[in-house]
Amino acid sequence: MRTYAPAPGPSTFATPVDGFRTAYDDHAGPEPVVVLLHGWPGDRQDFRDVVPLLAGSCRVVVPDLRGFGATERPDGAGPDAYAAAAQARSVAALVEELGVGPVVVGGYDVGSRAAQELARARPDLVRALVVSPPVPGAGARVLSADAHREFWYQHLHRLPLVEDLLDGDPAAVRDYLAHTWSHWSGPAFVPDPAELDRLAAAYGRPGAFVASVNWYRAGAGTVARSLAEQAPDPADRLAVPTTVLWPEHDPLFPREWSDGLDEFFADAELRPLDGVGHFTPLEAAPAFAAALLERVQETT
Repeated sequence: MRTYAPAPGPSTFATPVDGFRTAYDDHAGPEPVVVLLHGWPGDRQDFRDVVPLLAGSCRVVVPDLRGFGATERPDGAGPDAYAAAAQARSVAALVEELGVGPVVVGGYDVGSRAAQELARARPDLVRALVVSPPVPGAGARVLSADAHREFWYQHLHRLPLVEDLLDGDPAAVRDYLAHTWSHWSGPAFVPDPAELDRLAAAYGRPGAFVASVNWYRAGAGTVARSLAEQAPDPADRLAVPTTVLWPEHDPLFPREWSDGLDEFFADAELRPLDGVGHFTPLEAAPAFAAALLERVQETT
């Protein structure tokens, strides 16, 4: 049973996993398949500019992650049901249900963490990754003065105050999302007012905003993850070939934090994105698509 209205628009749904029924788009094309995982505060439409650039080269599957978009959630699901491992379970089940693995996975923000978790837990399903931050390596630098000024929202998302100030109030949600999309993006990116209206309507449904921030309530946010991370033994580094697209103007993840990639990834290529902020699929769709196609071509 749902306790909220589903997001508008047609969706295809996967078989439920842990009571979550994943909504997704499936764009026809040849194998191998690319799976794209969105961020917060977005949904599967975050890749609307990337998908057309992949047309004819590969099949593209774009789901709404748990707590987002049209994906349906069970009553009473606690925050742990929205954590990275849980998100990866749903994506793995979708790949297996479609019979399309192994796949190339692209992701940013929440989708980046979910993609990395999927590659760790089910390397048999993942050919390669193309991600932008967050990635491991920040460590205690996440408590620096500059970072502390940026990550306040993750503390807010863990408070019951979210229910009182934002949940179920589309106007308040729109103001909050407008700040986030404007502040995290690069200097040349202007959020589309119509897209903000669409997201505010989706995130403003009763229960929807809380569902979206259960990721942070599960301890999956950058602050908690960075403070807990430890570099693994070389044999335990993430082995799936990975392209890391690192923006120039992302206030959450400064480029100097990329210096630890080799401690966590066995085969990672760092690729800077100049002039770009946090929302890489929308701010740098051609570069994101090109990196995906390079990984696709390596596997054909």
